[in-house]
Amino acid sequence: MPEGPFNNPFAGLSSRKSEFPEGKAPVKEKAAPVAPPRAVLRLEKKGRRGKEVTVVEQLALNAQQKQEWLSQLKAALGCGGALEGESLVLQGDHRERLEAWLLKKGVARISKG
Repeated sequence: MPEGPFNNPFAGLSSRKSEFPEGKAPVKEKAAPVAPPRAVLRLEKKGRRGKEVTVVEQLALNAQQKQEWLSQLKAALGCGGALEGESLVLQGDHRERLEAWLLKKGVARISKG
């Protein structure tokens, strides 16, 4: 007679555990991506019709990681932005908030240029 109010179809399997094949080895989790060691923040206005933009340079990331970081930054800061060459360009002056975000991501050294 079952112990609970419901029939457990798997209750009898525990005694036959040695008859079943071994399962696959657990998949190792990937290590968290390492943050770049350095970033340079700069406010630019020249050549942009008087509009301020915050430029993030010298991030040692590949193109895909830069695109991911740009998407995350745009969402976190609530602004527009684009990749221009090797730099991330964000619309507006976000140096203070951006510095805090980069520190949270693990960037060790942040220079303001």
